[in-house]
Amino acid sequence: MGILKAQGVVYKPVDEVDLGPESDEFYIRANVKAPRMAGLFVKVFTWFLESSIFGGILLYFLKRNNLIHKLVSFAQLQESPLFVPLHPYQGIIENEVKCLEPDMSPPEKVQQAVDCLQSLEDIPKSTQLSFERWTILDYARAYTSGQTTPKMVADRFIASVHESSNRHLQMSFFINYNAEDILKQATESTARHAQGAPISILDGVPVAIKDEIDCMPYPTTGGTKWLHKVRQCKNDACCVSRLRACGAIIVGKTNMHELGAGISGINPHYGAARNPYNRSKITGGSSSGSAAVVAAGLCPVALGVDGGGSVRLPAALCGVVGLKPTFARVPHNGVLPINYTVGMVGILAATVEDALITYAAISGGLPSDHSGITMPKIGLPLLKSANYMSSDFKMAIYRKWFNDCSDDIRECCSNAVAKLSDKYGWQSVEVTIPDIEVMRLAHYLTIGSECSDSIASYLENINRAELGWDVRVGLSVYSSFHSHEYLNAQRIRKRQLQFHEKIFSVADVIVTPTVGVTAYTIEDDALKTGELDYINGAALVRYQIAGNFLGLPAVTVPVGYDRSGLPIGLQFIGKPWSESLLIHIASALQALCKSGYKKPEVFFDMLAC
Repeated sequence: MGILKAQGVVYKPVDEVDLGPESDEFYIRANVKAPRMAGLFVKVFTWFLESSIFGGILLYFLKRNNLIHKLVSFAQLQESPLFVPLHPYQGIIENEVKCLEPDMSPPEKVQQAVDCLQSLEDIPKSTQLSFERWTILDYARAYTSGQTTPKMVADRFIASVHESSNRHLQMSFFINYNAEDILKQATESTARHAQGAPISILDGVPVAIKDEIDCMPYPTTGGTKWLHKVRQCKNDACCVSRLRACGAIIVGKTNMHELGAGISGINPHYGAARNPYNRSKITGGSSSGSAAVVAAGLCPVALGVDGGGSVRLPAALCGVVGLKPTFARVPHNGVLPINYTVGMVGILAATVEDALITYAAISGGLPSDHSGITMPKIGLPLLKSANYMSSDFKMAIYRKWFNDCSDDIRECCSNAVAKLSDKYGWQSVEVTIPDIEVMRLAHYLTIGSECSDSIASYLENINRAELGWDVRVGLSVYSSFHSHEYLNAQRIRKRQLQFHEKIFSVADVIVTPTVGVTAYTIEDDALKTGELDYINGAALVRYQIAGNFLGLPAVTVPVGYDRSGLPIGLQFIGKPWSESLLIHIASALQALCKSGYKKPEVFFDMLAC
């Protein structure tokens, strides 16, 4: 590398960095030096990048001009590398929480979650709200009352998916679904309900699965046309088997950005997953289809995988709830090993209560887990309690970062924080979080290196023409990272974790907008090639990275809309293992905002009489 070595930043020791509001730490905005490319332009760029003559030079300048060399590759840091963000349990005592025993079955855990809510009889459907999606509780009530059956819902679901795929809509929600399998599950569930013996409140509820998660009888494509040919799906992933054990109807594999290597959800093989609030807009990726099916009413819950905001980002763009648990809280067995240390199974849901029920069903370690850490018991917040924490609850805000978004998002999210303070007396604590852009680049280097490593052996046996053009560009960049760059990225991970631990010593959560921009337009030139739009990409992931890179739990809740009617989300990032607190906060915020929720332009009513 000799002659091409760039000058790197020399970082101060963590103890010398001021994290207070008057800190002199400079906020670096993402300064992406890469034009949007799609169609012919991305093809030409890919040919040059893959060229043995020009590729290396082009990659060098891309990394240098986008500050990867300066801020990460050749940076000088004192910290030792942190390779896996596993967090030891600190023995924190939580209030208003019901703890689950490790040996409980998924249906028993789900029942405990239901007990944290008001009873079905005590929750009348509100006539004051302009729009509500059907929830898990609504499905259970409809089945119990005889209003409908799982079989009737399955018939309506299949017809709706067919309608969503017609030439007029082309929503591209699913990569794969099997009507026969769905009807079989629904018939069995209907029989259980007829006998008055449903397995759990999830019995008969449709749940969709991102096509990054193993789920029988479907192949796991990862959004590609080839991966399932070289890696067979032989069993359900742990999270899927736990949902089945509760009686949920698994309705198919949702569309996703190919290999999770992008944030738009535009897949040249299976179509661009379209936003139900405006079908000309993206859903966000990579759990694009999972967010869209929940937003469009097809399912109250879907599973995604969050490696770089890939659950929270599309949840925010589609106006639904997105929950990413602490790293290792949900077993990763049966999930494509595209990213080893940043990916996490997450939940997209119609409401916070649905996220809680699903979280209870899928979370918890396995007896075979040899991570070497002691996980705390799963805590479920008592949402039926009116006590949303005391008035000394503190929300950390890094104002320069918080405000680095569109005007509509900044205004909407600031108003939501103000509502929380006015209603519950919660306090905002002004802080500085140094090196936000450095963390984004270090995460990009990490997730890229891990993706490249995980599929390297497969790529040797396939024709690159089977890959989308945008993914080919991504893989070329990913494979260019060197070991010293990866090690520096892990030193930055350790450094950032120390910063966040200090912030959590003075605040309970960090609050941010979920994304920096609302959903942008799907351009025709991207449909067959995918697209490279790193400027919008950096804006969309701006607030996502700590959750993945540092293994922290996070939740996003819809809080409003921009001037075009596109959804906006507010995010809370918590301490390790603080899911119960985050869910409680999210429930409090949802209660303040749900009166303003709006119906998407594409919506299917699964419980219509």
